[in-house]
Amino acid sequence: MRAETVVGWHAVLAVLKQAPERVLSIRLDRARKGPRSKQLLDAARTAGVAVEMTTGEALDREAGHANHQGVLAQCRAAAERTEGELPGFLAGLPAPALLLVLDGVQDPHNLGACLRSADGAGVQAVILPKDNAAPITPVVRKVASGAAEALPVFQVTNLARALDELKEAGVWLVGAAGEAEQTVYDVDLRGPVALVLGAEGAGLRRLTREKCDHLARIPMAGTVESLNVSVAAGIFLFEAVRQRRR
Repeated sequence: MRAETVVGWHAVLAVLKQAPERVLSIRLDRARKGPRSKQLLDAARTAGVAVEMTTGEALDREAGHANHQGVLAQCRAAAERTEGELPGFLAGLPAPALLLVLDGVQDPHNLGACLRSADGAGVQAVILPKDNAAPITPVVRKVASGAAEALPVFQVTNLARALDELKEAGVWLVGAAGEAEQTVYDVDLRGPVALVLGAEGAGLRRLTREKCDHLARIPMAGTVESLNVSVAAGIFLFEAVRQRRR
């Protein structure tokens, strides 16, 4: 059985509420008092999970570089969503689909922030390549504030093939590219759409770019030429939300 570490209040609470059967143990800094500690203890009691009181120093050693915020859970690893499951998943989506594709995002903080924005925007799934991209780590889960537990995340071996499967399912691909002629505000995002964003700095890879039905940019008024990928993802996602509520 593969285990994984989940750190931070939001992430631990999310897994307790959404998948309590995965939680093996919880450790809480005994110096932490207040409403959040009570909320976590109540959720653990409801889930039937014992909480071990410990020290912040012990949590530092166990969490490594992750900011644990005084709480840490050891969990059974979530079942991976595979590329083979993608067609069946797409067939069961309510219309219109809203998906997020991240082409090689390397920084775990950026990936976590993208997942958090995706969850807030009502995205139904996130698709990532397995290679040359950040995996779902404790840092990602912490930054995502529970979104990594709530969202279906598909880690695929062949992103180009996965994009073809999206198109076969009737999903339009809109890629973010700084040199695009039209802005994200000019593209109709009301139908079934997957928003495709590339890696920090490099942007979309050539083959990914060629698979997109439309390319769009964020209009920039200042001296900065581009935005952080997690900020760009939020802008694209919530423009889709805005259009769909119009």
